[in-house]
Amino acid sequence: MAFMSTQPPYLSPAVPFHGIIQGGLQDGLKITVRGTVPLYGENRFHVNLQSGSSGNNVAFHFNPRFEEGVVVCNTKQNGCWGTEERKSQVPFRKGTPFELSILVQNMGFKVEVNGNFFSQYSHRVPFHLVDTISVAGGVQLSFINFQSAAVLSATSSPITQTVIHTTHTIPGQMFPNTSFSPAIYPNPVYPMPFFTSIPGGLFPSKSIIISGTVLPYAKGFHINLRSGNDIAFHLNPRFNENTVVRNTQTQNSWGPEERSLPRSMPFTRGQGFQIWIMCESHCLKVAVDGQHLLEYMHRLKHLPAINQLEVAGDIQLNHVQV
Repeated sequence: MAFMSTQPPYLSPAVPFHGIIQGGLQDGLKITVRGTVPLYGENRFHVNLQSGSSGNNVAFHFNPRFEEGVVVCNTKQNGCWGTEERKSQVPFRKGTPFELSILVQNMGFKVEVNGNFFSQYSHRVPFHLVDTISVAGGVQLSFINFQSAAVLSATSSPITQTVIHTTHTIPGQMFPNTSFSPAIYPNPVYPMPFFTSIPGGLFPSKSIIISGTVLPYAKGFHINLRSGNDIAFHLNPRFNENTVVRNTQTQNSWGPEERSLPRSMPFTRGQGFQIWIMCESHCLKVAVDGQHLLEYMHRLKHLPAINQLEVAGDIQLNHVQV
């Protein structure tokens, strides 16, 4: 099944957060919220699916309360709360990353936490009226992601997607025309150079996210997308040359370099960065810190064979998602 166009994710948004759900809720839409509950501070947080930003009409209120040891779900209409539904189980732990998924179905909202079914909440108001998601309280957000039914079907095969969770944050941004559905694997150690597989290889709409910090005296670093012994895409910021070199290597021979950029060098010594690589049928699109940087036409055409990621050079690696 082909991938449908889905809404770009919000990355590391500040809390309290209000974000538009483009096109509103639809049957089969899956909303994934990943974050961490801080060890100290407030003892509850909530995720609301609502109409507008006022908070007067909330179709689904999901509210873990650590001080009570319950999760409260409810609906608010015209400023008035309905009857609470309480579950005496809190599937979140303070100081531990979590993944909360809400699947919109015709009969209600199906809620999973860390990949496990948690609850089902029947609709009390028409879900198509919802156009906003809000998050508030004692929580730090890593991302909020939106995935359509077609994407869920297309990715239902047992492919593991990898996130290396970190506390590094970048102000909430939306990136163009991409989506992802990660799992969570906390790991505080990042050997350099870093290697990992890309499950299933590349395909149109596939995204890769890499966050890190450039070392103060860096000469450069590189990101390679590999196909066996070949390098399909070599992204190489060079600080001494103040440019970003792109290339492909086949049979140990480099092709012609691409160096031109539509804007200034986006990386700075001593500063953090986030690189977003999105695969399309004809090219790779690269954004840095939320701003489009370049396109690179595929030179190796068999995308599924491009299934290895390498990161090396003068950076501290903070986060990788494939």
